[in-house]
Amino acid sequence: MAGESQARNAIDAPREIRRVTLWGLAVNLALSGLKFLIGLMAASQALVADGVHSLSDMATDVAVLVGLRYWSAPADQDHPHGHGRIEMLVSALIGLVLAGVAAGIIYRAILTLHSGTVARPNWPAFAIAVLSIVTKEALYRVTIHVGARVRSSAVLANAWHHRSDAFSSVPVALAVLASHLHPEWIYLDPVAAIVVSVLLLHAAGKITWPALRQLADAGASEAEVVVMRGIIETTEGVKSIHELRTRHIGSGLQLDVHVLVAPSLTVREGHGIATAVKQRLLNEMDGVVDVLVHIEPFEAPYWRDAGAEAQLRG
Repeated sequence: MAGESQARNAIDAPREIRRVTLWGLAVNLALSGLKFLIGLMAASQALVADGVHSLSDMATDVAVLVGLRYWSAPADQDHPHGHGRIEMLVSALIGLVLAGVAAGIIYRAILTLHSGTVARPNWPAFAIAVLSIVTKEALYRVTIHVGARVRSSAVLANAWHHRSDAFSSVPVALAVLASHLHPEWIYLDPVAAIVVSVLLLHAAGKITWPALRQLADAGASEAEVVVMRGIIETTEGVKSIHELRTRHIGSGLQLDVHVLVAPSLTVREGHGIATAVKQRLLNEMDGVVDVLVHIEPFEAPYWRDAGAEAQLRG
């Protein structure tokens, strides 16, 4: 049942990703245009900076749409494990773009503060910032739901990019409000632009670091490995295991493991145990997409090791 559900999600995933990303692209296009226009008219540097953020959101939407075409392609002779790592590259690209945008905004805001010429932003800037907060938070919730359902790191990264846009609009709105309530606080606008950028850098780190770790062949988490070991060791016929290794292939996990079985079993019986282990992992472990099981005889050295391990565990 779980295997059928995974297969159905895999078939629906490209369509779901394309649909939610196209919605994001449309929203970002509209918001970036409004932020640029109102930001310039209302003399809000923070809102213009926020418009650049929305524009970068649009660029990453395009990256997801283009990357989807390649990472969802089936395995071929040149890529026997599929093209899943392209998704990690897209995720890392999103994070790096976000970091670059943040650095540029910080530089511009510092130049403004240094020059000492800051204009007071008008109320339309406040209205657009509030609209951005509401719209992008809604877009985040829809996108994060799809990303979690189809297990796509690129879509999850894009969702956080949407939320960072919503967060970055908060200091913009506060800066406009404060500068009108207290005219002497006019310098809050470029300061808010710097705050926006710090939020962007934080989001960029959360997106980029996991993608780079997976590209560098980081394995599953310790908690996931514990679950995998439990599934394998409770499979009928398995005496013990060793050399359990995992790696990421796109949003999925590949693992290989040496399974120790009674040495008196026939080749056919050993193969049956290996097949049972593989099927259980694919069906019961969320995210596992490929399993390689190596069968070994459970002989005297392993008995001693298993006994010593049991004593250590108490």
